Amino acid sequence: MGKRIFVLLIILMSIALIGIISVQVFWIKNTIQITEEQFTSNVRFALAKVSEDIKENEFNEFYIDIVERFRDEGNKLKYSDVKKYIYEKIDTTNNERFTYSQSIIEENYKVPTEFFENDSIDFKEIFRKEEIVVVKDQSLDNQGNDITPPEERYVKIGRFEGAEKAQLERVFEISRTKLPIHKRVSNRELSMRLDRELKGKGITTNFKYGIYSNGLATQVKSGYFRKVTGKSYMVPMFTDSEGNSNFQLFVTFPEKKNFILSSISEILILSVFFIFIIILAFGTALYQLIKQKQISEIKTDFINNMTHEFKTPIATINLALDAIKNPKIIDDKEKVLRYVKMIRDENKRMHGQVENVLRISKLEKNQLDVKKERVDLEDIIHDALSHVDLIIKDKGGYIKTNFNAKNTEILGNQFHLTNVIVNVLDNAIKYSEDAPKIELNTDNTAKYILIEIADKGIGMSKTVQKNIFKKFYREERGNIHNVKGHGLGLSYVKKIVEIHQGDVYVESEKGEGSTFTIKLPLI
Repeated sequence: MGKRIFVLLIILMSIALIGIISVQVFWIKNTIQITEEQFTSNVRFALAKVSEDIKENEFNEFYIDIVERFRDEGNKLKYSDVKKYIYEKIDTTNNERFTYSQSIIEENYKVPTEFFENDSIDFKEIFRKEEIVVVKDQSLDNQGNDITPPEERYVKIGRFEGAEKAQLERVFEISRTKLPIHKRVSNRELSMRLDRELKGKGITTNFKYGIYSNGLATQVKSGYFRKVTGKSYMVPMFTDSEGNSNFQLFVTFPEKKNFILSSISEILILSVFFIFIIILAFGTALYQLIKQKQISEIKTDFINNMTHEFKTPIATINLALDAIKNPKIIDDKEKVLRYVKMIRDENKRMHGQVENVLRISKLEKNQLDVKKERVDLEDIIHDALSHVDLIIKDKGGYIKTNFNAKNTEILGNQFHLTNVIVNVLDNAIKYSEDAPKIELNTDNTAKYILIEIADKGIGMSKTVQKNIFKKFYREERGNIHNVKGHGLGLSYVKKIVEIHQGDVYVESEKGEGSTFTIKLPLI
C-alpha cells in the first residue's frame, strides 16, 4: 500500500468516525433537550392543576358551609322572587297539548358576620322548578256534555347550584383578599397536592416550593426554599375573574438534571456503548493497518538483506568454481582443496541462514520440537563461547566471564540454549564499533539463574528496546549492510527463553552499550 493511499485511507476513516460520533452526540443532546421540554410542560400542567384545584376547593368549602347553614329554610321554597318561563306545543294529530314551564325561585339572606370580616354579605339561594303538562283536547260524552280533558303532570324541583355559585364568586373574591395566605392554604395540603399531581405526570424527583406575595416570601413554603431565577417554575395562586393575582407559587427541583438523565439512562448507555464500540473498532482497524504496513516494510527489508546475504556466498562459490576450472589450478591439489573448502563453508553459511528462517517459522506456528532434559547451563555457556572465540580474536576484542552462580542445573534443550547464548553474543559483537568488549556474568536468585551479557557497543534508544525482540526488526532499515543480519536472532532468543518458562530483557543507553539479561528457572 502506497504512503499516499494509506494517509488518504486514514483521513477518510477519521472523517467517517468523527461524523458518526457527531451525529450520536447531536442525537443525545437533542433527546436531552426534548426530555427537558417535556419535563417543563408536565410541571406547568401539574402546577396549573394544583392552583386551580386549591382555588376551587376553597370556594367549594365556603359554599357548602353556606348551604348547610340555610338548608332547612331553603327547602321551604319561599316564593319571594319567582321568574317563570313557559313553552307550549300542540300536537294536532293526537289532539294533545304539551306545556313546559321553568321557574327560577330566589330567596335572599344576610350572611352573619362570623363567616367574614365584613359586617354581612348578601346570599341568594336559587332553586329551579321544571314542570311538564300533557293535556288532551276537550271532547263530548254520549249526552253531548263537555268532558274535562285528562292531563298528565311532571314536576322537578332542585337547587340551582351553578347560579348560586356564580352570584357568590365575586363577593367571595373580595372577602378573601384580606386573608393571609397561610389561612387559605396549608403547607400540608399544598405539598400533598403537588406530590400527587407531579407523580401523575411521571415526575418522581424531589421538589421544593414556596408561595411569594409581590416578590416577598410567605409562611407557606418547604424548608430552606430559595427562589432561583431561571430554575424555578411559577404559577399564580387564587387568581381573580380577570386573571390577576397577588400570590405566586414557585417550585424548584434540586435533582432535576439527574432525574432527566435517569429517565433516558437506557438510551444514553446504549448510545455511549455504541460510540465506544465504533471508536474501538476504528482504533483496532487503524492499529492493524499500521501494523500491517510496518510488517510489510520489515519484510521488504528482510528480503533485501537476505538477498544481499545470499549474493555474497553465491558470488564466492562462482568464483571458486571458475578458479577450479582454470587449467593452471585444477592440477594444483592444494589450491583445489582450498577452493572446495571455501565452497563448503559458503554453502554451510547459506544453509544456516535458511535454517534460521525455518526455525523461526516453526516457532511461530508452535511446530518446533524442543525436547528438554537436565543440563548444566555453565557447560552450555562454555560451548557458546567457543563458537564466537575466533570472531572475537579476529576483531581484537575479549569476553570477560564471571561465573558467580552456584546452582546452574536447569531443565532445557542444549542445542537451542546454545544458540540463544551465541545469538546474544553475536549481537554484542556486531554492534560494537571498536574491538568488542563483552562481560558475561551468572548469578542466582531463589528460583532462577541469571545470565547477564553486557557490551560497550553503540547502545540503543528506548524505542528500539521496545521492538528489539520482534521478528524481522532491525534498527537500521533498507538495503544497508554495515551490520549483517535478518532481524531474526533476538526474536528466536525470546521464543526459546519463553519455551523454557524464562524471561529476557535489555537495558541500554545510546552510545553507552547494552546489557541483555536472561532469566531461567532452576530445577
